[in-house]
Amino acid sequence: MTRIDDVARLAGVSTATVSRALRGLPTVSAATRRRVLAAAEQLQYAVSPSASRLAGGRTGTVAVVVPRITRWFFSTVVEAVEEFLHDGGYDLLLYNLGGREQIRQRVLRTANLHQRADGIILVATPLRATELTALAELGLPGVTISSGSVVPRWPCVRIDDVAAARTATRHLLDLGHRRIAHISGDPDDELAFTTHLDRRQGYQEALRAAGLEPDPSLDVESEFTIDGGTRATEELLRRGDPPTAIFAACDEMAMGALSALRDAGLRVPQDVSVIGIDDHDLAAVLGLTTIAQPAAEQGSLAARILLDPVGGALAARPTGATGGDRAGAPVFFPTRLVVRDSTAPPRAD
Repeated sequence: MTRIDDVARLAGVSTATVSRALRGLPTVSAATRRRVLAAAEQLQYAVSPSASRLAGGRTGTVAVVVPRITRWFFSTVVEAVEEFLHDGGYDLLLYNLGGREQIRQRVLRTANLHQRADGIILVATPLRATELTALAELGLPGVTISSGSVVPRWPCVRIDDVAAARTATRHLLDLGHRRIAHISGDPDDELAFTTHLDRRQGYQEALRAAGLEPDPSLDVESEFTIDGGTRATEELLRRGDPPTAIFAACDEMAMGALSALRDAGLRVPQDVSVIGIDDHDLAAVLGLTTIAQPAAEQGSLAARILLDPVGGALAARPTGATGGDRAGAPVFFPTRLVVRDSTAPPRAD
C-alpha cells in the first residue's frame, strides 16, 4: 500500500509539504504542487476516508485534550503535536481539563468537538463508556496518547507503563534494596488517569518476582506533582522505619521526594535512594535516576498518524518501537534506564 512517505520521496519534499499540496494550501508553490500531484498520480496514492475528512479542511483545526497542561509530560506532548500540525497547515485547539470534572463534561460533549475540530488527540484522558461510544459514532479521526481510554478504531501511542515500573523497581532490587516504597497518583482525583495504576502494577510485579510481598505501609498516594511527592514522602517518614529506596511514579513526584528527604536530614542516595519515570528536563540537573520516555516523539507520531492514517504508524515508528501493525493496535515507544546520582546500594548498618 502506497503511503504519504512514498509520495514525499518521489517528489523530493517532506510529508508535511505533500499534505499541504494535496489539500491545496497556498503555502505550497505551484511548481511543488505539480510535482507532488504527479508523484501521487504515478504511485496511485489514495487517501483514506478519515484523511480525506481532514483534507477537506472543514475547520483546519485539531483538538488536543489534556488533563493538566502544567504537567511536564502533557506540555511536552502538546508542544510536539503543535509543531507537527503547524507544519501540516493545521491549528491546534487546546482543551485543558485542569482537574475539574465540570470542565471535562463540557469539553467532551461530542457536538462541541464536532463543530470545532476535524480530528482529536486525547492525551491520557479517561472516558466513560457513554463518551467512548459517542466518540466512536461521531466518525472523527482521532488518536490517543499514553494510558487512559481505548477508543474503538483509534490508534494509540504510548509506553508500556507496567514494564517501565518493573524496570525502575528491578534497578533498586539489583542494588540490594528490599524495603522499597512507592509514591503514586491519587485515585480520588476527579480526572484520575490510569498511568498510576499501571505503574503500581509493575512495582508490585517486580517485588513479587524477587520473592517480596508488597507492603501497603510503603505505598502512599498523592498528586502527580512536586508538592504531591513531598507530601507522600513526608507521610512515609511519619510512619516510622523509613524505606531504603523510593520509586516515584513520575519525576515530578521524585523531585518532591528529594526535597522532603533533604528537609528531614536524610541523604540521597546514602540514606535513601530515589528513582522516577519520565526523564524530566530537570532530572539531569538534580542527578535523578529515572526511566526515560520519549514524550515529544509520542506527540509527533500521534499527530503524524492523525494526518496520515494510511500506514502512518509503521512508516514513522521509531527504532525500538513495537506494535501498530494492525488496526487499533498501540504503538509502544521504548523506555530506558538512566542511572544518575540518586540511587546506590543501601547503607550497611
